[in-house]
Amino acid sequence: MRRTLIRLALLTALAAAPALADSPGGRPVKLALPDGEQVYKQVCAACHLAQAQGSPDGAVPALAHNAKLATADYPISVVMKGQGGMPWFSEMLTPGQVAAVVGYVRTHFDNSYADPVAEADVKRIAAAIKGSEE
Repeated sequence: MRRTLIRLALLTALAAAPALADSPGGRPVKLALPDGEQVYKQVCAACHLAQAQGSPDGAVPALAHNAKLATADYPISVVMKGQGGMPWFSEMLTPGQVAAVVGYVRTHFDNSYADPVAEADVKRIAAAIKGSEE
C-alpha cells in the first residue's frame, strides 16, 4: 500500500512538472507583429472584441466611436502603462507596434482621427511614464 502511495505521489509530481515549468511570472516576450491591424487582432481584440465594441457589461470599454482617442497621447499612455483592469503592454509591444495599433484604432471602428501616431510619440510618453515612476 505504501509503495502504491509513493508511486501515485511521484506520478502526480511528474504530471505537474510541465505546468510548473510554465508558471506565470516570467518576462513577456516582444511580439513579432507587422502592423497595427495585426497587433489589434492578436492582442487587443481578445478583450475589446473584433469590432472594438468592448464588453456588453461595459467592463471593457468600447474603442469604436470613442472620443477619448482624439488625442493620441491618451491611448498611447493607456497601452503603455495600463489602466483599470487593462494590463500594460510596454514590455510586450515595441514602440513602433504601439504607434501602429494606436494609429489603427484611431482610424478604424468609426473613429476618424487621422493625424499620424509616430514611434517618437510613444517613446516620449514612455519616458514621461518612467520619469513619473522614479
